[in-house]
Amino acid sequence: MSKSLIRSHSIILALCVAGLFTYAQDSTKAAKKWHTLAELYMMFPNMNGTTGLGALPDVDVKANPGDIFNRLQMGAMLNLEFSKDKWTIASDIIYMKLKQDAEPGLIIANGKVTAKQFVWGVAGLYRVTPWLETGIGINLNSLKLNTDINVNNIGSGITNRTREISQTWVDPMIIARTSSKPGAKFIYQVRGDIGGFGIGSKFAWQVQAYAGYRFSKLFQLTGGYRLIGADYEKNNDQQGVLNNNRFLYDVTTFGPVIRLGFNF
Repeated sequence: MSKSLIRSHSIILALCVAGLFTYAQDSTKAAKKWHTLAELYMMFPNMNGTTGLGALPDVDVKANPGDIFNRLQMGAMLNLEFSKDKWTIASDIIYMKLKQDAEPGLIIANGKVTAKQFVWGVAGLYRVTPWLETGIGINLNSLKLNTDINVNNIGSGITNRTREISQTWVDPMIIARTSSKPGAKFIYQVRGDIGGFGIGSKFAWQVQAYAGYRFSKLFQLTGGYRLIGADYEKNNDQQGVLNNNRFLYDVTTFGPVIRLGFNF
């Protein structure tokens, strides 16, 4: 083999090694950079559960997306994620103000329940395998309920009774999720949370599943389904007498979700 051929092969080999080294450095630098995902999203919720205020009878709440959007006065939902290497810090904000008809029954003739709900979830996650992240978080729940109901009297007639109470509590959460690799075009995510443990709610939980497509480095669109449950009660008299400051919120919210995401 001629010296010129050896020299040319040596140059090509050196360039390849240099290129691989540069790529490895760039990949390492990219892994060390913070990646931000901001998602505006809309949930089409169903609600099913029970609310109770003070000495008033408990009210069964059942609503589908049509009911809720007819009565929705304001709503805002935003998810933020900050990722670096194997770590992710996530923040999820939900705010809704709505009115819902009370389910009539033996005691309740008719009425309305007005709710202002703010939920802020913050979580820290660590990627333990290429497909699994685990972590812990807290959910701050702030809820203002107003019940205006007509109660059936024994014999005949009805009596109007109203009550408004605000309550704020914090639920610790344990979280696990699996998701597509960072930068993938076809994206998916499945997440499950459990918590409360009597510290805030008796029990709190949620399940989320999404799939979608990343159209560019900036823009992605996903859709899926979400279920959120909370069983919270305070100032309940154990002797069976309803405390005037009692607050009960045992409601599951569930429905399809559309998420519009931006990557930075």
